[in-house]
Amino acid sequence: MTTIQSRRKLIVIILLCLAVGGALVRHYAERGTTTRDIGTLLMVLWVPIIGNVIAWLIGKLPRRAPPAEPATFDAARAFTPHFLAELTLRPPALPSHDVPLAPGEYRCALVVDNEGFSARWFVPQGEVLARGKPHALGIELLSPETAAARFPAGAVFRVLVGDSFIADGRVLESHAPHI
Repeated sequence: MTTIQSRRKLIVIILLCLAVGGALVRHYAERGTTTRDIGTLLMVLWVPIIGNVIAWLIGKLPRRAPPAEPATFDAARAFTPHFLAELTLRPPALPSHDVPLAPGEYRCALVVDNEGFSARWFVPQGEVLARGKPHALGIELLSPETAAARFPAGAVFRVLVGDSFIADGRVLESHAPHI
């Protein structure tokens, strides 16, 4: 036991003894006297202890392991598309945001009915994706074994980024034998 723990234990014992003593004083004192009021005050000394005892008991409860980190694409892993899709970017709500998508990686959720599947695609260097026009792009799924049944050739889906649907898509062909 550390020094702090032993001091806390001693303080709890002293305060509980004072509370018990206050209860005895209050029990034997006459109503309306200062002695009875002092006994009542001594009894109230146990109140802060109850909070400490409850906190100690909660600390003794077994804790669940923290939730696992959500799965994500491995940055070191090469991009391997699972299917070729035709994406048509929707026009944005603000005309000032109506700019083509620049080259780079884009992560999203592909939504089929009410199910979403994490995915990513790349816009190659030197190219841009204009809004309103269909573009054929390779799409990689985070969990292809889970999503395989939902993305056969011809399947339609929506592309969700954040809380906005930014594109509509259609599967053109599968690249992986297991999809």
